[in-house]
Amino acid sequence: MKRSTKTISIILVFFLIITIVIIGRTMIGNHFKKKFSKRPPPGIIVTEVVKKEFSEKIETFGTAISKKSETFKIKKDDLLAELKLKNFIKKGEVLIKLKSGDIIAPFSGVLGYTGLTEDILVSNNIVIITLDDNSTIYSDIKIPENYSASIKKGLPIEAKITSYKDRIFEGEVDFVSSRINADTRSLLSRIKVDNKDLDLISGSLLEVSVKFNLRNSLSVPDTSVMIEGDNAYVYKIDDKNIANKTEVKTGLRSDKNIEIISGLIEGDIIVAEGLKKVRPRGKIKPINK
Repeated sequence: MKRSTKTISIILVFFLIITIVIIGRTMIGNHFKKKFSKRPPPGIIVTEVVKKEFSEKIETFGTAISKKSETFKIKKDDLLAELKLKNFIKKGEVLIKLKSGDIIAPFSGVLGYTGLTEDILVSNNIVIITLDDNSTIYSDIKIPENYSASIKKGLPIEAKITSYKDRIFEGEVDFVSSRINADTRSLLSRIKVDNKDLDLISGSLLEVSVKFNLRNSLSVPDTSVMIEGDNAYVYKIDDKNIANKTEVKTGLRSDKNIEIISGLIEGDIIVAEGLKKVRPRGKIKPINK
């Protein structure tokens, strides 16, 4: 009997120890789980919804034309000395000294020459000198007929050339034809570009963008918009730093920004970068961009 009682006591102690171990492990696990589950909210770059200029664009090409241009044919035997041209000459200065009389620059511009050619009239070699006023550059462009109602004099334009890859030259539409060309189904227009630094050269191929339907609209970075099917969303941050998934209607995309037509108001704070780190209704630590 005593032996049986002793066995029962040992079994009870054994189960008591197991129970204490299980409870202890559970309590310790819950403690560390609770401790490590309290992670600080992720730091997320945010930005303010602001208004920016958006516009539709007509893309086309054109050839740069000088504001003024004149060519001078000079006989080699009429030169007083070896021909040396200045890079730039002002109006009224002596362009070239000749035996037959000096040539005066009729306007300020850049001097150059096209080389030697045979004069078919006198059979003597002549030098062809060019004088170009490149202070303003013009270009004739063709606008497709379907844009004819949108193109108007004074619209802003942007021009690029391959030799200045990252530079944009600004100008405006200077002239619009009064009729559509029946052969090309296009509207002939002329643009002008201020070229006071003389970086644009006559004859250059211009990549032209004519801007129309200009407007100031709400703008957000393109990195802040999530596309899910046919819908677009952003994370709007409230005053408690909670990220709320908000549906928006988008418009044009321009220079890494997207036009917002509805869903936000000016001054709203949204997530600008790091969308993968954000969870709906999750708390964040805002980092101003």
